Amino acid sequence: MASVLVNMAIDRYINLVDSISDPRVNDWPLMDSPFPTLIMVITYLYIVTYLGPKVMANRKPFKLNNILVCYNAGQVIFSLVMLWEHLMSGWLLEYSYKCQPVDYSHNPTALRMANLCWWYYISKLTEFVDTAFFVLRKKDNQISLLHLYHHSLTPLETWICVKFIAGGHGTFSNLVNNMVHVIMYFYYMMSAMGPQYQKYLWWKKHLTTVQLLQFTLVFFHSAQVLFFDCGYPKLVAALLLVHSTIFFALFFDFYQQAYKKNKELQAKSQ
Repeated sequence: MASVLVNMAIDRYINLVDSISDPRVNDWPLMDSPFPTLIMVITYLYIVTYLGPKVMANRKPFKLNNILVCYNAGQVIFSLVMLWEHLMSGWLLEYSYKCQPVDYSHNPTALRMANLCWWYYISKLTEFVDTAFFVLRKKDNQISLLHLYHHSLTPLETWICVKFIAGGHGTFSNLVNNMVHVIMYFYYMMSAMGPQYQKYLWWKKHLTTVQLLQFTLVFFHSAQVLFFDCGYPKLVAALLLVHSTIFFALFFDFYQQAYKKNKELQAKSQ
């Protein structure tokens, strides 16, 4: 009896998802079900919060500067390419910044945006490596609640984006995020290049300000959909409002804590 109920629940789930998902992406890698992504997120959390620190407990931290330079340079290039694709797929000339519906057609531009959403989702999986480097370098203090929340939530969010709404208004947040990541990973790249480059990184504090600006832009951009109806799901816009508010609060708290700590250190040194 239990197996029959489980099978009925699974069948209902499949029918529901099939009825509202984007048929263009059904055969794309990792798009058939959310469970592979969910398993990857759970595995990531297990490794970076328990297994990794346990393995590294009695080991010296790895010196990974050359690898970090290459990795961060790769992320800069990846983010730049996605930024360009977001502009060329609609945001430069075709998309409305007031309210933009999802184009589910097989129009080349619409397919280009859908394909870009998939690559954006993949980029969030590659960012698991950020935390892995913290573990290998024994920088456990940098694996904060904010860091874990961000890196575990975004792969799930972007999977939903590709599966159901691959395009339209919500991709503005992807566009802005790519801009921020170009700056952020460029900073990380220069930081890994050695102490001789530290004098060029005076703008570290402003990096968090840019991230706060990102969430502010996404908040107001998403809010427009609640007032202008173009066919884009208002529920998704509301979730983007919640998402940007939570991230703004977390990053603002991080900014205050880091800035306050720096001011206290400067006061003690005087």
